[in-house]
Amino acid sequence: MDTGGSGTQTGKHPNEPLGSWFLRSGWSKGELARQVNRRARQLGAHHISTDTSRVRRWLDGEQPREPIPRILSELFSERFGCVVSTEDLGLRTAHPSPSDSVVDLPWSGPRTTALLSEFSRSDLMLARRGFLGSSLTLAAGPSLVEPLQRWLVPAPGGRPEETAVPAPDPSGRAAPRLSGPELDLLETATRMFRQWDAQCGGGLRRKAVVGQLHEVTDLLHEPHPAPVARRLFGVAAELAELAGWMSYDIGLQPTAQKYFVLALHAAKEAGDKPLGSYILSNMSRQMIHLGRPDDALELVHLAQYGSRDCSTARTQAMLYAMEARAYANMGAPGKCKRAVRMAEETFAEAAPGDGDPDWIRFFSEAELNGENAHSYRDLAYVAGRSPAYASLAEPLMERAVELFRQDAEHQRSYALNLIGMATVHLLKKEPERSVVLAEQALGVARQVRSERVNTRLRKTVDHAAREFGSVAEVLRVTDRLALELSDSAEAPQAV
Repeated sequence: MDTGGSGTQTGKHPNEPLGSWFLRSGWSKGELARQVNRRARQLGAHHISTDTSRVRRWLDGEQPREPIPRILSELFSERFGCVVSTEDLGLRTAHPSPSDSVVDLPWSGPRTTALLSEFSRSDLMLARRGFLGSSLTLAAGPSLVEPLQRWLVPAPGGRPEETAVPAPDPSGRAAPRLSGPELDLLETATRMFRQWDAQCGGGLRRKAVVGQLHEVTDLLHEPHPAPVARRLFGVAAELAELAGWMSYDIGLQPTAQKYFVLALHAAKEAGDKPLGSYILSNMSRQMIHLGRPDDALELVHLAQYGSRDCSTARTQAMLYAMEARAYANMGAPGKCKRAVRMAEETFAEAAPGDGDPDWIRFFSEAELNGENAHSYRDLAYVAGRSPAYASLAEPLMERAVELFRQDAEHQRSYALNLIGMATVHLLKKEPERSVVLAEQALGVARQVRSERVNTRLRKTVDHAAREFGSVAEVLRVTDRLALELSDSAEAPQAV
């Protein structure tokens, strides 16, 4: 069993950056070791088994082997709500090869197909071998945003449909005939996977989605008529987006980002700007999660500009809601409130006959209220736990919880909004009411495979324990959480 050491240990030069982050985290050595082991299991790295003595060696200067540095980076990033790189922790990590570039990729149909095939195959193989995601890094800032701006550049000659056709088969063979019903089945399977994700979280069917994506890229290697190629690229884009979303949901952030980028490339080949805007909105959400709201705002503005003349009212409302989240986390209340108002007004214009694609169907009245409530909740934190913004969040969050309680399909969203409501009551210094909601969320969390839900629940209960540790209800939920959620996400790669 690998304990995560490397044999590179000075003993005379303690790792002061790691020690500083560790001290501020409030974790014990044993707690950090348990979190590393849990995250390693989520990555498929079942050979990792860390203990308190190994953590002590890291603090003393030992350089751990991959994927430990990246795991530590993710754990501290989540703890502090900002990107904490391996370099910030005083750790060395292997330099990625050029093929591991996450964002700056060529925009062409054949190359997109090849990269999708290569990455999905590697994902499946490395997950089995226990090294999933260990060679990727997250892009942020200009290195993230600037390459994605080429999504807006028209295809050569101004005819985007021509880029969707793979190069002709040099052997002269006739293009294989993929029938309309077969394409319908591929699109139906994608909708089914999306429904499973909403019900069960990202951990239960992720590998099945990646496998389906790999099969679709095999089809894209063959020559097809332009309309068929565009539909296949559309299926590939939706599957890659879903693989990215599921990876994000279980904490595989670099893997999620690469899938999102590849999905955006495939959406461009499909000529589907609204789908591209949706992919960019999920990348924006990921940047908010990682504490980079400036990047999130640039991504959502890119999405809005690129799809301004072709997306439905529901999609536009979703983008306004994401814009509000970014402004909230930047501490811009006036702009946040304006974006919230635009989301509400635009959503009111949505109608059943708008032709909404399946991927935006999740953005219901419940989701709108939940997003806007979280924007006000985030503003409350940025403004020093402002009770005024918490009061703005409360009625919207209550409405979201009420609607999601009646929605059996979106259980993960129900759990996330219960947790959101619990944080609102903590902001209002009402720990007893917060605990009731946290316990309800715990019941739902045990049924969905989502590290995002588990992490938010742990952080909320930890917050309650720090501020209201003497309250009996808080002590009860802390003990219950440690007992019932300790290993609930051990096997996110199950099919």
